[in-house]
Amino acid sequence: MSVSATAKKREAARLQPAKGIFIDNQWQPSESGGTIDVIAPAEGRPFAQIAAGNAADVDKAVKAARRAYETGAWGRLTAAERGRLLIRLADAVLAAAEDLARLEARDTGKPMKQARADIAALARYFEFYGGAADKLHGETIPFLQGYFVATERIPHGVTGHIIPWNYPAQMFGRTLAPALAVGNATVIKPAEEACLTPLRVAEMAAEVGFPEGAINVVPGLGGVAGRALSEHPGIDFISFTGSPEVGVLIQTAAARNHIGCTLELGGKSPQIVFADVDLEAALPALVNGIVQNAGQTCSAGSRLLVERQAYDRVVAAVVERFNALRAGTPEMDLDLGPIISARQKARVEQFCNGAGADGIDLLAEGQIAEGTPAEGYFVTPKLFGPVPRSTPLAREEVFGPVMAVIPFDDEADAIALANGTDYGLIAGVWTQNASRATRVARSIRAGQVYVNAYGAGGGIELPFGGMRKSGHGREKGFEALHDFSTLRTIVFKHN
Repeated sequence: MSVSATAKKREAARLQPAKGIFIDNQWQPSESGGTIDVIAPAEGRPFAQIAAGNAADVDKAVKAARRAYETGAWGRLTAAERGRLLIRLADAVLAAAEDLARLEARDTGKPMKQARADIAALARYFEFYGGAADKLHGETIPFLQGYFVATERIPHGVTGHIIPWNYPAQMFGRTLAPALAVGNATVIKPAEEACLTPLRVAEMAAEVGFPEGAINVVPGLGGVAGRALSEHPGIDFISFTGSPEVGVLIQTAAARNHIGCTLELGGKSPQIVFADVDLEAALPALVNGIVQNAGQTCSAGSRLLVERQAYDRVVAAVVERFNALRAGTPEMDLDLGPIISARQKARVEQFCNGAGADGIDLLAEGQIAEGTPAEGYFVTPKLFGPVPRSTPLAREEVFGPVMAVIPFDDEADAIALANGTDYGLIAGVWTQNASRATRVARSIRAGQVYVNAYGAGGGIELPFGGMRKSGHGREKGFEALHDFSTLRTIVFKHN
């Protein structure tokens, strides 16, 4: 065997995921013995398999987490010790960053530069919450004479985490790291469409010293393993990122068990461009806000709202950028990769066909690069406009590289338009007028509002979450530690 052939064989072995359920730091076969094919979106064919976990597997994982929290080594660790483990895991992720990025790219189809950025963010989540683990403090409360009152932040106990397929590595760190920092034991159900990096990083956590039962991962279908996890009576809190429709089911299950939940359910986020915009500075963010991850981002800037007096100038510049965009395989490392699945590709195309049927002009369209597999789930990035405000393209989440351009008349109209959907996740405001920027930013009903910026490179430190149909609760930043903990008040009476 040649040296190059040997190297390729070794690389394939490194990128081959473990097949099983990860419970108590060990790989176990699923109770059913079933598996699910892992499809490479850029190729449209299977390249691996994962275990098809079911309710019995979820029950075993929840019981393992409960043991870890109540009687195991995990529950006896101090906050400082938990923090050291998280930082150790961050270091391990960085050491294996290139292998993890290749795995992430193959699994999701995203360009390698995006996959590398996602792995760097994954490490940053563990690093940030590792440093924060021993800094979640209580308070003392002035009370009646003869009393001393203190509060403390304590873990919920066993937390459930259902994460999506668009950013499997990032989402694993985003939901898991703060829960572990507080001291919860965890059970994670990653998306069946893309979950190979979470499976590998869970194994890495065991390798760096996380005790048994602290991290348990049950892959499987959402309607089977995900449902079982959300309904399990042994879960004390649940975190979910996904569609509003499934969010209703998650919240209903949580209510039946009288537990709390954090829901992040997508968006139809506006980028509001006033006539005094610094267009050269804004253009990269305007386009990248919808093209990143092929538009499969909850916070994608899918609505471009442009002041009428600047409409032609702004749209002409965006059209030029869109026409130059190219989609390709991860190795090509172009502007975007494929859509995650054939079903999601069909959904994106349905929105585009509907826009055409509604008589909305296609202003610009990118290209699919030569050499991409015909079986891959590629779609061209598209810019439509002007889009009527009542159409699906103006109001509903496409979750693909499709941008709707909508003109507005004045500041009041821009605010009404920005708030005119069922969602409220993030927004961008582009103007050089500081007073206007402040007024508009404070009038938008969204969890995050950026002024002359958008997305801020992931912003691990910045609290993130939605309003209305975009969900509730907050992830990221120090605020996530509050969601993954509860408050206990202790009252001392003394003479």
